[in-house]
Amino acid sequence: MIRLENVAYNYGGGALFTGVSLHLEPGSFHFLTGPSGTGKTTLLKLCYGELLPTSGRVQLFGKDSAGMNRDEVALMRRRIGVVHQDCQFLDHLSVAENVVLPLTVAGRANEVGQDLTDLLGWVGLERQASQLPPELSGGERQRAALARAVMVSPDVLIADEPTGNVDWEMSQRLLHLLIELNRMGKAVLIATHDLNLIRAAKAQVQARVLRLQGGELQSAGAEL
Repeated sequence: MIRLENVAYNYGGGALFTGVSLHLEPGSFHFLTGPSGTGKTTLLKLCYGELLPTSGRVQLFGKDSAGMNRDEVALMRRRIGVVHQDCQFLDHLSVAENVVLPLTVAGRANEVGQDLTDLLGWVGLERQASQLPPELSGGERQRAALARAVMVSPDVLIADEPTGNVDWEMSQRLLHLLIELNRMGKAVLIATHDLNLIRAAKAQVQARVLRLQGGELQSAGAEL
């Protein structure tokens, strides 16, 4: 579905990383680790078409991202759920309205039903459904962002530190949701510093752990 072939990205006059190859196939589960500043968020943005590579090739559902126009990118992104690290929302809309916004924009608002209630319950936000985003804590915002990404039933879910501001119990609930989506055939890519989260996932699902360091993407292997 998403394929990076020998990709490089330059930033600030130098190469942030080079020679990166990554294949996100249906049912695959990947963790992306590495020190801060090595380009993990940039790599994620390449995977959903927010950025274009300096060199190499990025294919999104069979199409070269460099050759896609704005409409094609918009259609492609309906198949990718993204949880951003900054968790941006429309502050004048309620939590529930923000969660269903991707469906509303896609003209699929009629599909919203019990799934919304179930999803808000799963991420522990059923009581906050009518609140506005500024009223939420950092952890609640991250949970709402994950619910919004999942709401569109994407083929691929990409998350940047999705459990960074939640406690261990909630991180386990969110991980369970991600694993269930993966078992439904969704590809999952998570950037995280939380090695305990990775270990917990590897006990339940076949996950590949990658480390971005020194400008290269390497397999972490059995080190975790």
